[in-house]
Amino acid sequence: MFVLDSHCDTPSQIHRLRNLGVWNDHAQVDFPKMKKGGVDGAFFALYVPPSLKPAEATSYAMELLADVQDTLEANKDKAVLVTDKAGALEARANGLIAVFLGLENGSAIQKSLPLLRMFRRAGVRYMTLTHSDHNEICDSSAPAKPRWGGLSPFGREVVAEMNRTGMLVDVSHMSDAAFYDVLECSDAPVVATHSCCRALADHKRNLTDDMIRALAEKGGVMQINFYPVFLDDSFAARLEASGIEKWGDAVEEDFIRDPADPARRAAWYAVLDRLSELDRPSYKVIADHVDHAVSIAGVRHVGLGSDFDGIAVTPAGMEDISHFCLVLDELRNRGYSEDDISRIAGQNFLDLLR
Repeated sequence: MFVLDSHCDTPSQIHRLRNLGVWNDHAQVDFPKMKKGGVDGAFFALYVPPSLKPAEATSYAMELLADVQDTLEANKDKAVLVTDKAGALEARANGLIAVFLGLENGSAIQKSLPLLRMFRRAGVRYMTLTHSDHNEICDSSAPAKPRWGGLSPFGREVVAEMNRTGMLVDVSHMSDAAFYDVLECSDAPVVATHSCCRALADHKRNLTDDMIRALAEKGGVMQINFYPVFLDDSFAARLEASGIEKWGDAVEEDFIRDPADPARRAAWYAVLDRLSELDRPSYKVIADHVDHAVSIAGVRHVGLGSDFDGIAVTPAGMEDISHFCLVLDELRNRGYSEDDISRIAGQNFLDLLR
């Protein structure tokens, strides 16, 4: 069984000076934690904030790419960049963690197919077309009003080029209309690398049953997100009532400005501690979403994409990636066969990387 996490925002944390080669306090992902958690590989997503202007977005994505390359260069005995299933299996056979690359937010390619191809040549295997705001490619699920009503004309060119060059189209964060546009125009299976089930948590970032079914019929895979807000509506209400996010966001922004400053880092860690003290849903709720997705799509179309390092709070018992395999143990307790668990753990997603 190859255990794969299809979405970690770890490059952003490397940019904040995290050393992945050692066990880090207040960190969701580093190489020792991955080893302890039995995680054989992960997609490191180059996340580009939607607030950045086009040229800034490209530059920032390139900086994150360089950060990952530098980290792998410094940890040749622990991890290696891979781009396909064969490379991932070879890495594990050599005792190394397999690191894949994703690009989160297509604003980084501006309005340029050559830039898309550049990221593909650098090893990026999927692109999340948008994030929390509309861009030149498509509409996001976050804003109340659409810009394009789905995919833009350029977005259709992007999907066609991603099909041609072998990049997976990631539909997480997209509006419902854009989601269906992608399914209509893509010649290849598409993925939701970090999404949950709207039937269980009524967040517009999550997928409806019809969307899950349509994704599966296209041959794609839905990877369940670990963010408690997407897992449990009651937690979302508790988090909002706590008011922590309102001042925590400002503390985080201050930390990002100078991550080498011990005082700023300590202040951000204090926010994380406050969040962890909230009444959080159990990690077993992740398995609830797996159950639901499997009931709609079938076991060959479901996997796990934690969103670690992109979320400030986690389910209880799933504080970091060292606990990742607790979800697989829970699936065993619920009667899943080892073959089914192997598929959910990573095989379903890896099989798309042909």
